[in-house]
Amino acid sequence: MSDAAARGGPAASGDVVELRVHGASRASAGQVLDLPQVQQVAGDRSGGFYRPARRRPGAGGAERVTLEAYRWADLPAGTVARTLSLVFLLPFMLVNVAIWMRPPGRGSDVTVRSLCRLLALTLTALYVLACAGVALDLIAWKCTASPHCLAGRSWLSWLGGRPVGLRLAVLALVPAAAVGLLWRASTRPGRVFEAFRAPEADVSAHQLGTVGRWDSEPLVGRLRSIHVAAAFATLDVTLLAARAGPGASAGTLALAVVTGAVLVTCVVLLCTPPLIDRAATDRRLDRVTSTLRTVALILTVVVTAHVLAGPAPWREGGGLPGYDAILTWLFVTQTTLLAALGAVLLCRRDRGPDGTPLLGLGALAVAAAAISLAVAYSAELVYRVADFLDRDAPTAVAITAGPPRAYTWAIFGFFRAVLITLVVAGLVTLFSRPRRLRAAAAIVARDYPDPPPEAGPRLGQVRQAVARARFTEILIPLAVVYACLAGIGTATTTLGRMEVWPGDVIERYAGVPADLVTFLIAFGSWVIAAIILGLVLGAIFAYRTAEFRRHVGILWDLGTFWPRAAHPFAPPCYAERSVPELARRITFLVESGNAVLLTGHSHGSVLAAATMLQLPPRVSSRVALLTYGSPLRRLYARLYPAYVDDDALREIGARVGWRWLNLWRATDPVGGRIFAAHPPAARAGDPAAAVDRRLRDPAAVVAPPGDSVPPPIQGHRPGESDQPFIEAARELVARLREPPDPPDAVG
Repeated sequence: MSDAAARGGPAASGDVVELRVHGASRASAGQVLDLPQVQQVAGDRSGGFYRPARRRPGAGGAERVTLEAYRWADLPAGTVARTLSLVFLLPFMLVNVAIWMRPPGRGSDVTVRSLCRLLALTLTALYVLACAGVALDLIAWKCTASPHCLAGRSWLSWLGGRPVGLRLAVLALVPAAAVGLLWRASTRPGRVFEAFRAPEADVSAHQLGTVGRWDSEPLVGRLRSIHVAAAFATLDVTLLAARAGPGASAGTLALAVVTGAVLVTCVVLLCTPPLIDRAATDRRLDRVTSTLRTVALILTVVVTAHVLAGPAPWREGGGLPGYDAILTWLFVTQTTLLAALGAVLLCRRDRGPDGTPLLGLGALAVAAAAISLAVAYSAELVYRVADFLDRDAPTAVAITAGPPRAYTWAIFGFFRAVLITLVVAGLVTLFSRPRRLRAAAAIVARDYPDPPPEAGPRLGQVRQAVARARFTEILIPLAVVYACLAGIGTATTTLGRMEVWPGDVIERYAGVPADLVTFLIAFGSWVIAAIILGLVLGAIFAYRTAEFRRHVGILWDLGTFWPRAAHPFAPPCYAERSVPELARRITFLVESGNAVLLTGHSHGSVLAAATMLQLPPRVSSRVALLTYGSPLRRLYARLYPAYVDDDALREIGARVGWRWLNLWRATDPVGGRIFAAHPPAARAGDPAAAVDRRLRDPAAVVAPPGDSVPPPIQGHRPGESDQPFIEAARELVARLREPPDPPDAVG
């Protein structure tokens, strides 16, 4: 191979470069290329381009085809610490995803964005209140006033007997430090953002064409300042409510007014998307948000000093004054915002056959799940610390004598939502099974028309695999069911304001013993702890085990594919780098005299599709596209209708001159067709009809000669070495080598 090829350039003019983009699995470059020795030719350790160490033919098997792989696996995850952070930032990530699931059209765009950003702000407030519940309510107010709690705890006993104001002021550093930790973690080191920009701008008018062309750093910076200001204002409200317990002084009222003004300013800024989404060149708003953040920081210092030095006596006993009411009103606000979001989405519902799931409530489902999970996290944190401080007291006893009632209702609502969803999922699985098995049997009968008698057990396994793969269509409605139940659970937390316990209400109106309800709430608390532990273990296994990552990686990739447009503390977006980087690399290869066969597996096909919309016609006319296991239609068109629709997919096909093949398997629970099997009013000779090719999976149901077992069921696994992939790549390479048509302008 020539020196130019070793550096990433073409070996000779007229080459075809087969550029492979892997999916959610954490694959090495050697695995993507199906070669043991590779070398990096561009990029860095997180995202780079690789080629064989020695020149090898591509999947087409022809001369002058150079293999190259784009490996982006470390962009959404990377280190163990970053992978684990996804678990604890999961509520922030989910609410950030919800803002991108808005329906198409501009009629509700501003409203949906505003509501999602307000919901994101409530998550930050809940995060602060959970930390304050531990540090201020449980420790500063209750534990340091109890000799039994302080006994044997030298790290805490030094606060015993100290004035209440001092205890609150000192332990207010805990939630302040927690906010600072998130603030620091969300601030990535500076980098040259222009290095990852697409080579040309405004090449596609479709929304999907904007993927990766965002410069979200200015928006994230503004959101970060607003959330930090709101976080410290929430801490101030908690301290001032405690100070006003025995009666509010003039100083307390004045500080409360200023704190309220900070919070109102945060809300107003988030409710004006045309203002906050302004371009990076407008620095005036940056100065406004940074000033707001500075004011909030100074205000927190003043409030802490007021709590520390205020002469008024403190109310003794019970819980931290005002904390339960603040928490309950936050839950009321979240419930109201969820109801408003649902109303807006119902007004914008798409009734078409390919419309968004369940009347377009995908954004509501994800937002409600984010709220529910955040409430569960917060309640579990407070309860586990309460259990630790109560020493040998059983969890059931701690529930009736410990944290605020709103958290008790929150655990009850979360456990109820999970339990009912599992019951509904079981019933749906049971009742849908005959229909799914009938469809699977028809597919198997068509694929294997004359099987030998000994193939009976294997045919049964294939039918089961196809039936399981078809369960994906049921998952989205189940997610909406859970979201509705979670929203109802959030609404019931407001009953804590009425000073009633779940057990008392259930016993009075349903006849279920209160002790049983208390036991179920305690059990639900441990279920939440088990879920959190399971998420942590899942993140570790996803990082360490490529096979396990194939199953759970899609969750992280769906969440971190989109920029942080709602919550600034969510994990960063990797598409801001990967898509422009792919576009820049393809442009370089084409302008160097190559044609490019771009192949994408699973989520890699989404990156490839977004990349195609950023290539100018002179480049895309020398590109062919091969996707396999693609979720573009099956998942993305349903979850993100404003970004992936038939118009965007047809524009991609037109840009590559319909040199596009999509391979899919009926056993694949993720991938599927790109275009509908029977489009309405199908035109004769429609090029979209030739894009999709279903592969028989497995290749045979009996062992081939020389083997003792039949071929495996591939499902969603990549298949670059399979004969159908090789044949499809060879066909596209041949079409690339045909004389190019004059590039037409593509809208």
